[in-house]
Amino acid sequence: MAAGSSAAAAFSLGVGPFLSASTRRPATGGCILVFSPLPLRRSGVVAVPRVQQWSRRKRRSSTTVFFVLDDAGKEAGRDEEMDREEEQRKSLARAADRTARKLSERRTYLIAAVMSSLGITSMAVAAVYYRFAWQMEGGEIPVMEMFGTFALSVGAAVGMEFWARWAHRALWHASLWHMHESHHRPREGPFELNDVFAIINAVPAIALLDFGFFHRGLLPGLCFGAGLGITLFGMAYMFVHDGLVHRRFPVGPIANVPYFRRVAAAHQIHHSEKFRGVPYGLFMGPKELEEVGGLEELEKEVSRRIKLYNSSS
Repeated sequence: MAAGSSAAAAFSLGVGPFLSASTRRPATGGCILVFSPLPLRRSGVVAVPRVQQWSRRKRRSSTTVFFVLDDAGKEAGRDEEMDREEEQRKSLARAADRTARKLSERRTYLIAAVMSSLGITSMAVAAVYYRFAWQMEGGEIPVMEMFGTFALSVGAAVGMEFWARWAHRALWHASLWHMHESHHRPREGPFELNDVFAIINAVPAIALLDFGFFHRGLLPGLCFGAGLGITLFGMAYMFVHDGLVHRRFPVGPIANVPYFRRVAAAHQIHHSEKFRGVPYGLFMGPKELEEVGGLEELEKEVSRRIKLYNSSS
């Protein structure tokens, strides 16, 4: 009677399927509670109820799944970390490659600038010396011719600033933009298509110097002076524009001259196109900005360039 009551209670609680026939009706005498913590002993073997066995299997299964998921998460985290490290290595390699390329470009242009400057300067000095020495061989000093030569040297150097300002606005940013555009884009390599304009301006200078050097008289003296002035302007333009403004090669103490700082800042504003391209001139750039109300922006750019120069040095 007691065994029947226990079995009925077990099935009414929904745990009947987990009990074997031997458990419901034990072979040995006496009644056994189904949910008793005491194990069943039969023939010297401990029989654990199937409800407890199933519960243990369930706990083991859930525990195993938990660790598998944890290992998978750790593996995914390691893969992500390795991907990040690989991307950082690639980024550092690209940065190092860009830096090396920029240094190589600056070195190449510096060599070209130094060679051309020394070559042009030495030829100009030698030409001036031998021309005047040759003119004074007879003992008579050609005062007018010498005065005309020096006057045209200064006049041509100043006049080239106005010529460059007009050509920059009316030609380079108009019909010749396809060549000048290379100067307003990131440069790839030590040279750019815009450098052709320097060669173009050198052609008349060489022609004037050649005619003035091999001929005597006032007109040849004026031509010689004009060629000399164009040459001086070209050298100054290269050092201030290419060296100081665009850092194509180091210029040394020129960067600390206040006037040249303003010139460099004004030309940098030209590249930002904040005032519709003004200034188009180089050495008169600060004056052009003053005319269009850009002095405040000029002072900001000067301060920015000073901080940049101090941090780099």
